[in-house]
Amino acid sequence: MNPLEDYHQNLMADIRRQADASGILMVEAFFDRMTERLTESGELEAADRAYYQIGKGKEKLRIDGYAGDPRESGGVLGLIVCDFVDSDEVQTFAKSDIPPVLNPLIRFLKQARTKEFRDALNEENPGFQVSDLIITTWSQVTKVKLILVSNRQYIGRDDTVKLAEMADVPITWSVWDLARFERFDKSGQAREDMVIDFATDFGAPVPALKASQVGAALESYLLIVPGEQLAAIYDRWGARLLEANVRTFLQARAKTNKGIQKTIMEEPELFFPYNNGLSATAEGVTCVRADDGLAIASINNLQIVNGAQTTGSIHAGLKSAKDQLAQVFVQMKLTVVPADRSEGIVPKISEYANTQNKVNAADFFSNHPFHIRVQQLSRRVIFTAREGERHDRKWFYERTCGQFLNARGSLKGADQKSFDLEFPTSQIFTKTDLAKFENSAAGQPHIVSRGAQKNFSEYAKEIGDSWSKSAAKYDELWYRRLIAKAIIFRKLEEEVPKQNWYSGGYRANVVTYAMAKIFHDANDEKNVLDIDSVWKIQNVSAALQRALLLAAETAHDIITHPPTGIRNMSEWAKQQACWSGLKGREVRYATDFDKCKISVEAMQTAVRDARAKQAMTKGIDAQTEVLSLGANFWKKVLEWGQAGRKLTPREVVVLNTCISMPKRIPTESQAALALVILGRMGDDTPHFSA
Repeated sequence: MNPLEDYHQNLMADIRRQADASGILMVEAFFDRMTERLTESGELEAADRAYYQIGKGKEKLRIDGYAGDPRESGGVLGLIVCDFVDSDEVQTFAKSDIPPVLNPLIRFLKQARTKEFRDALNEENPGFQVSDLIITTWSQVTKVKLILVSNRQYIGRDDTVKLAEMADVPITWSVWDLARFERFDKSGQAREDMVIDFATDFGAPVPALKASQVGAALESYLLIVPGEQLAAIYDRWGARLLEANVRTFLQARAKTNKGIQKTIMEEPELFFPYNNGLSATAEGVTCVRADDGLAIASINNLQIVNGAQTTGSIHAGLKSAKDQLAQVFVQMKLTVVPADRSEGIVPKISEYANTQNKVNAADFFSNHPFHIRVQQLSRRVIFTAREGERHDRKWFYERTCGQFLNARGSLKGADQKSFDLEFPTSQIFTKTDLAKFENSAAGQPHIVSRGAQKNFSEYAKEIGDSWSKSAAKYDELWYRRLIAKAIIFRKLEEEVPKQNWYSGGYRANVVTYAMAKIFHDANDEKNVLDIDSVWKIQNVSAALQRALLLAAETAHDIITHPPTGIRNMSEWAKQQACWSGLKGREVRYATDFDKCKISVEAMQTAVRDARAKQAMTKGIDAQTEVLSLGANFWKKVLEWGQAGRKLTPREVVVLNTCISMPKRIPTESQAALALVILGRMGDDTPHFSA
């Protein structure tokens, strides 16, 4: 079995499991899973399911989802259609097979722009919802992106294809097929390399000044990029130009800077002196010699790590100030970072280049200590098997794209089977999943409803502040409680579609709102929701499930009945007012809901006990390690430390105690200090045996 076949087999198994557990159609489970990849990759900023289909043959209209409000994504209207085949074998399709799938979406777009089409539908119909959004925002739409999502393998060559314009608005279509999803899930690389050929495709090579010496660790260049070239490049490649973490950060903080746009329109010749310019990275460049010096002819996999607002503003000038762009120039600092060094280098460039935004590493990077801590805990903490199951299991935190598939793929035979038992696919969670669990419980369902990336960015801000104040609180008990929230969230995802009151649609919104409501209603001055009981049994009790579904029914009612003047329910769910409405709505829970609560004092006692236990375990582990190294080892450490005058008087006393073993045994605190001494010596520690 080749890697793509193996990926397809596991994907189909997961989709069938999710569909069976939740009572939803397989294509809906497929949509939910794959649109998460679209937002993570930057193809779209959000993805809301809105299934509508009518007619047959050449009269057929179909849409499966859309990418949120275009006004929130730089004027880009994203529409999604699914091509899903229930097959155990990998199926293929070619460019000639595209029209039967894509044309119904194009026909839907044409019809949805008319009030006659919209007004003929019920307001709760997803087709009405999308049509109303398109009509309301069309004057501000700058581009339409049609995305075809398929579990078949596309054997055509086109990545993104431009179609005829509609009312002067450019339209493109692109395919996300099985192979592309497999590449992204394994490495985060969803497309072929992005080669920006200035000489052939964008007018001419860009003059450059080399800013690094021969033999330097990294090549660097300074460029002056014409505004017309930058706008054309962004128009073609879009969000692929923006380093993923910076893109996420910007989504939550600011719209395109109006001041930058004003300069372009009114004083384009002053754009260069007024603007700070761009910081960018690339995996490679091709340089040529021009009449007036060095120039860059092409850039491989350009990523703008600082200057996204500048880039977006210049691109907007294609529509609002096309004539002025000829006078706009922007400076770019470009660093060439080989692909095998990008994970370590690019995050630092992004972080330091964006310091004026007062951000921290948690806003951007998967290698922030918080994420590393969660990953370590996920590989270590074992949860008792659920009732009726034989094996204890762990939850796998996928800190970076491809960790799970790569970890599993490195194993064979019995080892792979053991891995599957230890880390079932139903217990994988990502950074964006973590943010959904946490923000739902924290009473921010309107933020969660804005999409995985925007929600993660908001959560990252909180983590950045909290981590800097107290990293110690993110311990094993915190992690277990995080998993309890994951269990509650996923139980709601499974159960909501099975309810009689659920009419389809808005499941993601209902889930996060219901979870937020339960935590809100359970928590007061004396009591909180007993989430410790959830992780202990790895399940939701019958009493808690009943309460969750009552909250979900109320949430569904609030979401599907917005105030007068608001007609798009998905967009309504993204507003603070929607959450305020649910918070204020009384839910009559059964009397056994009280059994789902625990006193604040008991919850705090659990924290104190857990930290005491953790401290004791660390002390015992330290004693064990010191004893295992032996007295002779510590004698040589003392001799070496004294020779270099690296020890305090207290440290000398502690090491003398270690030397007297086994006659005298160092205490837990003394053992811990001995290991601190050893760690402080680091690479200077001499290599001697115990």
